[in-house]
Amino acid sequence: MKHSSLISLAAVAGVSALMLAGCSSSGGGGGSSESAQPAADRACVILPDAASSPRWENLDRPALDTALTDAGFEADIQNAQGDTSQYATIADQQLSKGCGVMLLVDLEGAAGAVTEKAQAEGIPVIAYDRPIEGADYYVSFDNFKVGELQGQSIVDGLKAEGKDPATAIVVYMGGDATDGNAKMFHDGADSVMAAAGIVPAAEPPGIWDGDKSATNFEQALTGLGGKVDAVWAANDTNAAGVITILDKNGLKVPVSGQDASTAGLQNVLLGKQIATVYKQVSLEADAATKLAIQLLKGETPKVEKTLDDGTPYIAVTPVLVGPAEVQTVIDNGEASAADICTGEVLAACEANGIK
Repeated sequence: MKHSSLISLAAVAGVSALMLAGCSSSGGGGGSSESAQPAADRACVILPDAASSPRWENLDRPALDTALTDAGFEADIQNAQGDTSQYATIADQQLSKGCGVMLLVDLEGAAGAVTEKAQAEGIPVIAYDRPIEGADYYVSFDNFKVGELQGQSIVDGLKAEGKDPATAIVVYMGGDATDGNAKMFHDGADSVMAAAGIVPAAEPPGIWDGDKSATNFEQALTGLGGKVDAVWAANDTNAAGVITILDKNGLKVPVSGQDASTAGLQNVLLGKQIATVYKQVSLEADAATKLAIQLLKGETPKVEKTLDDGTPYIAVTPVLVGPAEVQTVIDNGEASAADICTGEVLAACEANGIK
């Protein structure tokens, strides 16, 4: 198997028992019930921003909040808005009020220090979507598989255009190197593309930013004399930046993506993006909240996979979405036909039966 990042694990009862030792409260007999009780009943969540992907506020927040509150727990969900200092401030405020569990999406490594503080107080930490060194659990999608799906879409797109992948000019537009998932996406994609003979013609610094990706890609395209056959883009935001430059130069080539964002789905329908990897947020949020609720109840979760460093890993399966699968995302409530089918996209929606 190519998924070298995953190792079978029969159970993590021993590890979990240690993590749960201080889950209910902090402090000994001198602590008041007023300070201890909220800690047992509160799930503290920090989202990274609203720019790298619209999913955090539009999908993750409501899904996490509903699941936790429906289970009878308080959900303290805040967004650092791309500011690592704000991330640390939010964490300190949450910890001062008490947390029974912390569910963190890393932001440029800021979650590492928060994890250490939480664990020092006996609070288990779930790394959500992005890995965090030292976290007690990691809940995400199978990120190597995400990359494999992206890489295969590029290979298939080149072949559909009658181009030999081994001689094609392919630019790699990866994600932010501080995001642990970015390497998994890259390695998964490269494993497929390299097997087809693809060697990146250019690989600008990775970033989760559409405008910066556009700038980086334009510089790479200039360096290649304006010639490119395909672009591996790690997510829809990066792909959108790339596509603005392709449009500017009158080019249309296979471009990959991820997140099934409204803009990404529009580009897929328009043929400007060959596909997007759909990671159904509700499935990831469901897996994370089930784990958080077990910890809040003092139960010992069982997880069957780990990362290379031994962190228990719950991996949700992603799927590839082309024009024929866009309706599935809408049917799952994670995109809206009204938002997608506007302007020049309307005809493409009608042609693909989008409603």
